[in-house]
Amino acid sequence: MRVMENAPTSRTDLIPAVQPVPLDDAARQEIALLALRQHRANGVLMKGITFVGGQVEDGLKMLPASTRNQFDAVVKRALRQSYDLAHRSRSGVGRDIGSDGLHKLIGTLSGALGGFGGIATAMVELPVATTVIFRAVHHVATQYGEDPESAETRMQCLAVFGTGGPGRDDDGIDTAFIGARLGLSGAAVNGLISRVAPRLAAVLSQKLAAQTVPVLGAAAGAGINYAFVDYYVALAHVHFGLRKLGRTYGQESVTEAFHRALVQT
Repeated sequence: MRVMENAPTSRTDLIPAVQPVPLDDAARQEIALLALRQHRANGVLMKGITFVGGQVEDGLKMLPASTRNQFDAVVKRALRQSYDLAHRSRSGVGRDIGSDGLHKLIGTLSGALGGFGGIATAMVELPVATTVIFRAVHHVATQYGEDPESAETRMQCLAVFGTGGPGRDDDGIDTAFIGARLGLSGAAVNGLISRVAPRLAAVLSQKLAAQTVPVLGAAAGAGINYAFVDYYVALAHVHFGLRKLGRTYGQESVTEAFHRALVQT
């Protein structure tokens, strides 16, 4: 039997690897603008919410013990619900919800309704607010070329919720998630939700703590929700903007340039 000296080349071997394009001035300027957007994300309104919610050592301490015990579970369920509903909400009436401003308006109205009854209605409204924010983040993802039907896109949306919250001393973006190829199994989704939920719960505790101030009422709920949608939409633009640039210029180069731009901002 004759042994072939050279094995046949596979079809995939014939496809040349796509080499990243070196960063040019236009790309560096775009990265600088994303860094500036990141820097400005924690605006005056969000800082006010953090201040009000942080008047105690931990915002959750302002909540009843029974509420605190349920809080993490509520956040996890809200994230799971948001993950499942994100792409389905793009059909029917959801087709007309296609701008950052409209998502902020819906979040504002939801927060106003949730603020009428204090902490009780705020807890009921929490999954609605989370879904609105997730839907807004998902919409931003599609603006940067992400597949709206892809499970990976929804996983990346979950990753945005795991970024640094207001009042933290990090850069607000977990760049490890930006170029990651995330597992798409049910176990991977649940694992990511378990990782993200504690960070999101810490941020949302500021929302609930601020809503316990009686004089603020529905106005507090409206303003708080607007600030949260605005904050996470800004982080989504940074996250998916960097991913889009990474597809052309290479994720490592883009991430390094982004961190340098943050230092200079």
